[in-house]
Amino acid sequence: MTQPATTPVVRLNEPRHRYEILVDEQRAGLTAFRDRDAQRVFFHTEVDEAYAGQGLASILVEQALNDVRATGKRIVPVCPYVAKFLKKHEEYADITDPVTPEVLEWLDAQLARR
Repeated sequence: MTQPATTPVVRLNEPRHRYEILVDEQRAGLTAFRDRDAQRVFFHTEVDEAYAGQGLASILVEQALNDVRATGKRIVPVCPYVAKFLKKHEEYADITDPVTPEVLEWLDAQLARR
């Protein structure tokens, strides 16, 4: 008999600019961001293929957005998955800023520095 998976854990990995979701201490996915003043700009979300179909991306993004709210920052959903999540979860509308050409230009410059 297989053991049931433990409850996924979401943690902020500040040095790597991302939130990670762990299942049994293994990283199953991440959502990456860069901070722009009081905005947290989310630009990429992924879940490893081995963990697909378990709803982990939704858990990850929800907990990441709750953390953004708790820190007093605002959300900018450049990532298509985060944008889609926000359309279904209007409770985050009060802390969501639009994706603008300025934000995209700034993000490109940030990511080029890697």
